[in-house]
Amino acid sequence: MRLMGMLRRAVVPLSLVGMLTLVGASLGRIYADDLLFYLAAGAAAGSVGVGVAARRLPSWAVAPLSSVLLAGYLALAMHLAAGATGLTVAVARDALTNGIPRLLTAMIPVEVTPDTVIIAVAAVWIAGLAATEVAVRSGRVLLGCVPPVAAYAGALYVVGPNAEAGTAHTLMFAGLIVAALATASGAPGSRHAAVRVRALGGALAGLVVVLGLIAAAGPWVGDRVSATPVDPRQYVQPPRVDSLDESPLNRISGWALYPNQPLLEFRPGDPANPTPLPVPSDTESAATTKPSTATSSRRTTTRRSSAPAGGQGGGVPLRAPAPTSAPAAADGDDTAATAQRSVRIRLAVLSDYDGVTWRVGGVYRNAGRVLPAQDVPAGSQVTETQHQITITGLTGRLLPAMPTPTRITGARVAYDAATGTLIRPEGLSAGLRYTAVSEVQKPDLNLLPVADVPSGDAFIRYLATGDGAPESMDKLAEQLAEGNGAPYDRAVAIEDFLAEHYRHEADAPSGHAYPNLGHFLFGRPELGGQKGTSEQFAAAYAVLARMVGLPSRVVVGFVAPAAGGAVTGGDALAWPEVYFDQVGWVAFDPLPKSDDVRPVEEDFTPPTPSPPPSASDTPTPADTGSSAPPADIAAPAPKSGVSPVLVASGTSGGVLLLLAAVAGTMVALRGAQRRRRLTTGDPGQRIAGAWLEFTDALRLAGRPVPEHLSATEAARHAAVVPRPVQRTGLLRRAVPPTAEEIAADAATKKAATAPLIPVERSGAGVGGPAGAPGAGAAGNAGSTGNAEPAADAGPAGAADARPALPSLDALVEAVNTTGFAPAAADADQAQRAGDQVVAYADALRERRSWWRRLWWSVRPDPLWWNRGSDDKR
Repeated sequence: MRLMGMLRRAVVPLSLVGMLTLVGASLGRIYADDLLFYLAAGAAAGSVGVGVAARRLPSWAVAPLSSVLLAGYLALAMHLAAGATGLTVAVARDALTNGIPRLLTAMIPVEVTPDTVIIAVAAVWIAGLAATEVAVRSGRVLLGCVPPVAAYAGALYVVGPNAEAGTAHTLMFAGLIVAALATASGAPGSRHAAVRVRALGGALAGLVVVLGLIAAAGPWVGDRVSATPVDPRQYVQPPRVDSLDESPLNRISGWALYPNQPLLEFRPGDPANPTPLPVPSDTESAATTKPSTATSSRRTTTRRSSAPAGGQGGGVPLRAPAPTSAPAAADGDDTAATAQRSVRIRLAVLSDYDGVTWRVGGVYRNAGRVLPAQDVPAGSQVTETQHQITITGLTGRLLPAMPTPTRITGARVAYDAATGTLIRPEGLSAGLRYTAVSEVQKPDLNLLPVADVPSGDAFIRYLATGDGAPESMDKLAEQLAEGNGAPYDRAVAIEDFLAEHYRHEADAPSGHAYPNLGHFLFGRPELGGQKGTSEQFAAAYAVLARMVGLPSRVVVGFVAPAAGGAVTGGDALAWPEVYFDQVGWVAFDPLPKSDDVRPVEEDFTPPTPSPPPSASDTPTPADTGSSAPPADIAAPAPKSGVSPVLVASGTSGGVLLLLAAVAGTMVALRGAQRRRRLTTGDPGQRIAGAWLEFTDALRLAGRPVPEHLSATEAARHAAVVPRPVQRTGLLRRAVPPTAEEIAADAATKKAATAPLIPVERSGAGVGGPAGAPGAGAAGNAGSTGNAEPAADAGPAGAADARPALPSLDALVEAVNTTGFAPAAADADQAQRAGDQVVAYADALRERRSWWRRLWWSVRPDPLWWNRGSDDKR
């Protein structure tokens, strides 16, 4: 009997341990391994065991004792979760501080790390302590089951729709509750008949209540069973990136201007293994022979994808073989030889285009070492490769890796599963070294000639072209689609057209908005048109592909030596990719294959807009051609009246008063326009008004902002203001200039026409070292580089005594914020942008002569220069 009593008393604590262990099992379904389950089971057994062992101690002593043991167990759990990296005080503090947001923003499957297990383990321990105190010490078993039920409900909420329904776990959990209640109802304290009758009556009443609740709530519960659970991750703000990381395509031109700037080091293979693993090169990925099955690191999958996975696409230019095609590369072909010695490293995948900017448009989730597997098209061969990357000069948050990464060690990352883009939330730093394991996909190219392209909601973002597409681009897309019914034929036609008609030049201006693409495709060559970097080639290809119905995206990355080595700014590259059914993402190479390109006008003539009708139909008076002198006219006879001198004086005074009134009106209208732009509307409208004030000021100074420049480039453009011409007299100079004056004039012209280089926040040009030419005073002046240009030096090279132009960094930051994250702009940001613009315009005006300053204030042109933009505000 004593043994039976001990077993009966053990049922309730064991039921509590089982319920709390099921909490860990339910939550562990979204984790990458089983360590969380074991840690939760240990916490359940430890907390309940401490409560049972201390049940004879005073109740006030249990909580401090359990807290001390909880601290020790949490330290053990974090140590086990840290693994080989080790547990430090900083890691423990970070886990305690950021445990909840890290758990709710982590990528599924969640990797077991100190910051993703500490909250779950602590919750199980606290629930076990509370349940033991109520159910064992106080004997209220039903009330003691509430903490485990709350913990189990919390686990189901955190899991959300990211795992299968835990029906078996729920049934076992309910069975343990029933066992604990049944044991409590048969306790020795219920031996008297009257007590048993009351207990039976209470049980029957409870059963009736339960049945009533089931009947009332059954239909609602049945409807909720088939519904998708709410994911709590939607309420947590994931890591965010700035504009340069959201659209790294803008950095291509900056990197191209500094081709020798070191960015990273690439090394294939396992760093712990001196023998490198095979890394497929560009040519190997494009080969059309059947895959070998002898290599153990390769496998053929048959998984079918119905949506564009971010990791698909090998990131190398691919072509399907023609039925009777010649060899892909002739002997001695330098291009093929280069491809055999290089691989491509992906930095970011840009899927969204609004007519202005290509953006990643992703939602980053904190990920551990293991990344979620991507769907692979049917029949595609997947080669697993390992490589190590060391950051030497690359900045930002984007983390480069070969596509598609499945494991990252050595860096804490966040991952966008839709695009396959990686970031390091803390930002990159020199010396950062990490190892990546990637699955390089090699699609079956023989399917391309007959492959179709998908459609539907999953591909809307890959077909959007934004507003403001030029008519000439639409006409070009129509011409390229004529006679090319198959999707692959249309893709190849666009690739061939760009490769045969345009030049690739590293110093071409940056930009990929519709005005920039229009200038790239149809601009006059002598004015900088029909040439560009890989930025324009890839962006133009992707837009034209979307216009002809091909889902496309742009990828930014680098070309690295296949055997390993340094990657510099000159290795930066952008390329387009097109999605085909049963094939996946296929990369194309629209860059020219030689320097001999044909003019665009030979194969396509952009439509010429019809000239507007004449404003006046008044005929021009014809010349009679008569050379006869005019007839003499008799002078009128003098008349008496008001003196002509008095009339002239009155007229002059009236004209002066009229001019003064007009000037005052212009000053008042200009002032009202400035106040309306900078003080009315929401922050986005005020920032737009500040930008209009900035462009008007430069236009008044005779240096208008070109349309193709970004905000950062426009600020650099504004920093270079040519020195006004200094005249020493009214007569033309007859003495030849000296050698010093000629040198000073040449320096002025060179500074005024210097190439515009995008500048990062750190102060150095994008892709350029701090000590590179052009990165001196301008590069150290913040994000806009508003240092006084050297062009303001005097004839003998002396420094100009005038103060430097005010900085425009707040304006640039505000414009980029409204362009990439309009909701993030606030009133303080708009106020700072407006103050900087006013200070810059005033400083620019003060540099002019007195009569030019007067004309600056009363000139009416700014009232209608941006009338359309002001009306939109």
